Amino acid sequence: MSEIIAVANQKGGVGKTTTSVNLAAAFAALDKRVLLVDMDAQGNATMGVGLDKRTLGATVCDFLLGEKSVAEALELALDGRLYVLGANGDMTAAEVGLRDLPDGRRALANALSSIASSFDYVIIDCPPALSMLTINALVAARGIIVPMQCEYYALEGLSALLETIEHVRRNLNPKLHIEGVLRTLYDPRSRLTHDVSDQLADYFDDSLYQAVIPRNVRLAEAPSHGVSVLEYDSASSGAKAYRALAREILGRDDDDAVFGPTRGARRAASAVFGRRRRGARGR
Repeated sequence: MSEIIAVANQKGGVGKTTTSVNLAAAFAALDKRVLLVDMDAQGNATMGVGLDKRTLGATVCDFLLGEKSVAEALELALDGRLYVLGANGDMTAAEVGLRDLPDGRRALANALSSIASSFDYVIIDCPPALSMLTINALVAARGIIVPMQCEYYALEGLSALLETIEHVRRNLNPKLHIEGVLRTLYDPRSRLTHDVSDQLADYFDDSLYQAVIPRNVRLAEAPSHGVSVLEYDSASSGAKAYRALAREILGRDDDDAVFGPTRGARRAASAVFGRRRRGARGR
């Protein structure tokens, strides 16, 4: 059975695309059959695996709007070890067009249903917004990875994401759950990093991955070469971190999956809501 995972957080700059590309590459390096789906109009995941978003024969937009089949949009990347459904600026049209379709929120799920069984993992890179495209990803996915930077604003906007997840789970996709929360841009020399990391561990309990993604120059350089960090510098701390994350995900028992926001995630949401209520009273 294919595991479909959305990498989502409406906050930008937290490492969603970096995680999508390098986790997909790490799974492929472990001989897993992997499909990477780029749902962002910026097309960064597409470019990050060496595809030119400007010359794609077909994109995610084309099959979401029924103009081409999903099979026609499949591309091979990373020396044939990874399949990709690429994106570019056309995704803006998809965002608008999906709203006019009677079952627009399920367009991605319906499209993937014809090919998902061919893969062990389907990784969906979501845009940095709770948009129709993100909703499509959450309806298609079984699990969600939430990348979070270790800074004091890490929980800002988390309540909106958790509300959206809960809405989708209740109304559209009862199998949806938080697969895990991933600490990114991790700097072990910083006291702030440790403080926020402790907060995340308290809020999310066992939903917090043990693997952490460090601040790493090689991670930042790899996309400009159109390869994952595993190909760019396999000995770098970034490559080691994503290999560790892939092994951790593979090692988790599916029976322990918690459908819906986990206990720790609910506590995080309560903390955010509580701050808002206290702030409102203060004004």
